[in-house]
Amino acid sequence: MEPGHLLSGRYRVEELIGRGSQSSVYRATDETLGREVAVKLFRDGAVDEERTRRQSDEVRILAGMAHHALITLFDAGADTTDPDRTLSYLVMELVRGPDLRRRFAEGPLLAAHMALIGHDLADGLAHIHRHGIIHRDVKPANVLLVDYSAEHPRPRAKLSDFGVAITIRKDHHGASDDSSGTPAYLSPEQAAGEPAGPASDVYSLGLVLLEGLTGKMAYPGAPIQSALARLLQDPDIPDGLAPMWVALLSSMLDRDPAARPPAREVSLALRQEVINGAGRHRRDAATLLTDEEGRMRAVERYEILDTPKDGVFDRIAALAARLFSVPVAIVSVVDHDRIWFKAHYGTDVTEIDRDPGLCASAILQDDAWIVEDAAVDPRTLANPLVAGEFGLKFYAGVPLRTPDGYNLGTFCILDREPRKFSAGDISALEDLAALVMHDLELRRHSRQALVG
Repeated sequence: MEPGHLLSGRYRVEELIGRGSQSSVYRATDETLGREVAVKLFRDGAVDEERTRRQSDEVRILAGMAHHALITLFDAGADTTDPDRTLSYLVMELVRGPDLRRRFAEGPLLAAHMALIGHDLADGLAHIHRHGIIHRDVKPANVLLVDYSAEHPRPRAKLSDFGVAITIRKDHHGASDDSSGTPAYLSPEQAAGEPAGPASDVYSLGLVLLEGLTGKMAYPGAPIQSALARLLQDPDIPDGLAPMWVALLSSMLDRDPAARPPAREVSLALRQEVINGAGRHRRDAATLLTDEEGRMRAVERYEILDTPKDGVFDRIAALAARLFSVPVAIVSVVDHDRIWFKAHYGTDVTEIDRDPGLCASAILQDDAWIVEDAAVDPRTLANPLVAGEFGLKFYAGVPLRTPDGYNLGTFCILDREPRKFSAGDISALEDLAALVMHDLELRRHSRQALVG
């Protein structure tokens, strides 16, 4: 197809951007709407019933699917300008970015990026599986990375090329021994000439994820040898991968289709890994801040200093006092210049001055300070407002720790008599502190939902 050709008086072909055995893809301009599109032009040749069926199947499938991880179909038609040559074509969204095959050629991807891409693809597969569609040709060349802008270095992934996809309803096309697909990424059942099902797509996706993490194709070589190799041996999953990846890939690449997780479960597992990875990233980024700067940002994030004394925290403090049989229990938050008691069972003290040293977690036992997890300013506990009123002889406190590793303050109990505090007691106090943090997280998410 020469640049400048006008398909059906509407789509101006500009340049070739991809080629397959049955079709070529061009960048083009929709002159009616003034936007760039991708035009998939089917190979010219004699009319073939199988090829015609596959073209119509692809149109029907794409027309019925709408999902962020699937290529969007805009139009389909046939150009009959030349009476001796009918040009059948599809018009789709133009994806700006490389396909995954080209990206893999540059080397393995970060596990965090692979989790994001895998989540997109698994989510897209789950969507088409719910609608009775099997892709049958999940491979890097059919995964397009959408580069939205330089501000978003992690492209989104879209699954393309439904040319060999089939329906799994009783009226679907395709013989049971049809092993359509790319040999290097076929599932064992496809390689054996058995019917493909949703689990076949999950297996192929597993091979794509494994290749992205390792930089190596699991079953390289000539088509026949590559297809047959998976019938004889499982792919090599390096022990050096994180346990989550080893477990997930092992299940996706099980030779028994019934043992593989559905695409929906793969999507959820990878989404959780994305969330976990984001938490790790925040903790890593937080190391660029001083502990004090990061902690104050965490205090501001929960807006806890802007709220009045809280009934929920009072109940948790009262529960701690009963559980440990102590006269005083406190939920405290450390501000720039003072410590605020957000719940103070057994005392009316609401604040005390603080030294710049952070009061975080300590146990006073047998007249000795035992420091845990963070620096302790003994002067805070020696403050007359505390020692004078409580007649302090025992203090046990655990930090109110945020998911990204900062201490908002302390959940503590105090007694006028010395006492022993076991590891089990510390664990119970930590559980109560976790209830406080859980309530803070729920409130923060509720505020975000209202703003969003």
